[in-house]
Amino acid sequence: MPDTLQSTTDEELMLRYGGGDLPSFRELYRRHSQGLYRFVAWRSPRRAWVDEIVQDAWASLHAARASYQPQAAFRTWLYQLARNRLIDMLRQKEPLPLDIEVLAEVPHEAHTPQQTFEQKQRHALLHAAIALLPVEQKEALVLQQFSAMSVNEIAVVTGAEPETVKSRLRYAMQKLRAQFDASGAGGRA
Repeated sequence: MPDTLQSTTDEELMLRYGGGDLPSFRELYRRHSQGLYRFVAWRSPRRAWVDEIVQDAWASLHAARASYQPQAAFRTWLYQLARNRLIDMLRQKEPLPLDIEVLAEVPHEAHTPQQTFEQKQRHALLHAAIALLPVEQKEALVLQQFSAMSVNEIAVVTGAEPETVKSRLRYAMQKLRAQFDASGAGGRA
């Protein structure tokens, strides 16, 4: 049965989960937990909020399982749940600067201590540059580059028009290039 789960679409898995099939939920969680965590980590101004928001998104998914109807891609729907929860928290609480250290919790491979050090330096430069982007540009860039979402999927998650998403991505990349050129790190990142 696990082989059939791996070849099943997210939307079908969610429909099965709505009918009480727990292995379908486990497969959805396996597929999307890391990407959702990364997305929330990039967007959340407080490290302490990340786990809460991710947990709330999965709880919202659980609560909506019986009434779920695939109108958009499952992943965009799940990310919208997390984004909406973050927006709610931002309205209720005073935000702090982005805690970039939370992003370092996502494991990555390295071969030697020197490579590990250089990779951490490149990541720190990239994370710092991304953190300086306006919120809308940062959100679009993170969804595209770290969650592999298309422009149309990003538009659904953010509630923006696809042309607006394209503009945000273009401006974000221009700003990142300018920051790396100014710092002399353009060839290293």
